Parts: sequence; structure tokens; C-alpha cells
Amino acid sequence: MKYIRYKTSNEEEYVGILDSDKIYRLTIPSIVEAISKQDSFKDTFKENHYDLLGDVDILAPVKPTKVVCVGLNYKDHADELEMTLPSEPLLFMKPSSTVISTDTAIIYPEDTDKLDFEAELGIVILSEIDRNNNEDFEMAYTIINDVTARDLQEKDGQWTRSKSFDTFCPTGPVVVTDINPSNQRIYSKVNGEIKQDSNTKNMIFSPEKLVKYISNIMTLYPGDLIATGTPPGIDHLEVGDVISIGIEEIGILENIVKGV
Repeated sequence: MKYIRYKTSNEEEYVGILDSDKIYRLTIPSIVEAISKQDSFKDTFKENHYDLLGDVDILAPVKPTKVVCVGLNYKDHADELEMTLPSEPLLFMKPSSTVISTDTAIIYPEDTDKLDFEAELGIVILSEIDRNNNEDFEMAYTIINDVTARDLQEKDGQWTRSKSFDTFCPTGPVVVTDINPSNQRIYSKVNGEIKQDSNTKNMIFSPEKLVKYISNIMTLYPGDLIATGTPPGIDHLEVGDVISIGIEEIGILENIVKGV
């Protein structure tokens, strides 16, 4: 099922299930909680009130305590960069203040002259996971754009500043369950032109391995996000560009770039 968080014209916020162009409202306050209870309504949700997708504002699907990101996690990306495959995941983080929804503007900061996009499969954590409790867990999935000030990344030699500006983590538009995360077409387009086009089967470390590895380091909480790395074809963005990221069984995350 596809879960969506949205706001109606009267400014009320809801969680619902997206089916075609209809969103069936749930009386549950968060997507994570809704997924945990989905067995109780999965056969009856179409009896609920619905809103039309075109009549609502889509919100970021979750409110994470942190966004944990993985660098160099696609074999074809490593080939593109002529780099040796890593023996363990390379981790960095984005603050929760970077998270925005689809159709929200990415702000091009004055601090950078080289703004890049990175199409990524996002893992949504559904329950608390730590090193003592990471053998049996469930995940859900979304789309993430790991926006990066590439010149600042190169200048600083570490990645915090370049990855952490407000609006640098577009996420959504939905959270999905019951897909195979290791066999999904993933692509990006800028103004309709394909830039990245790969498949998650090219990941070096699978989503399951990433969750186990990361939770051995830090506790993951419900709603936390993991950005699983990007395929080859990263390119620059300019003010006015529309960046679209698609994942086969999830949907399309789309944002426009605006100046400050």
C-alpha cells in the first residue's frame, strides 16, 4: 500500500492511503503507526472518506529524528568514479531540518556555486532498532533526493555543511510497503531530461544490511530515514530547474529549485 501525509484546504492534516487519484483518510496520526495497524483496515479502507490528490497539499511523509545517509553504494557509480568497492558502508548524516515534501522548493544557497542532486531509495524505520534488537525488523520505503553543495563538500573535506542546508532532503511523496527494495528502477530527470537511470539491484549493501550495520552504531527510531546511496549520473542544478526522481513501485518526487 501507498501511504501519504497531506493537508486539505482547511489546513487540517491527515494520513491516508493513496489509490490512483484518491486518498482514503485514516484516523491515525502518523504513517508509521498506520503501517503497524494496516492488517486491521487493509480490506476496508475504501469505505472511508476520500480526498482527491489534486485538491490537497502533500506533506513530507515522516518527521525523522535523523537522516542517515550512505555514500558510494552502487556498483555502477563506483565504476563511473573508478573507485574500489567499499568493504563497509560509508555513513554521513543530514539534520531533520533538511526534510521537505514533494512540490516544495529546494533553495539554492548563496554559499555554493555547485548544487547537485542525488536520487536515492529511502528506508523508513518502523520500530525502534538498536544493536540488541536488529535481527528481525520490518521496513517501508520512500524516495529521497540527497541535495549536495558539491563545492563545499570538496572544500571542507567532510560533508556536514554541504549536505545540511534547509530543504536539502526532499522526501516522498509516499511511503510504500510490500515491495522488493533490491529490484527497483531508479532514475532522475532535470527539466524532463534523464540524468540517472539504474536499478537498486546494483547496490553494494542491501537495505537489510544497511539497517543492521547502522543500528549497531546508533539507535534508530520510528520515522527515521536512511538514504541508501545514489547511482551514476549525478549532475548540477540551476535556479528554475525542476528535478524529478522516480522509483518504479513508489512514484515520483518532484521539486523546483529557487534562489534565496
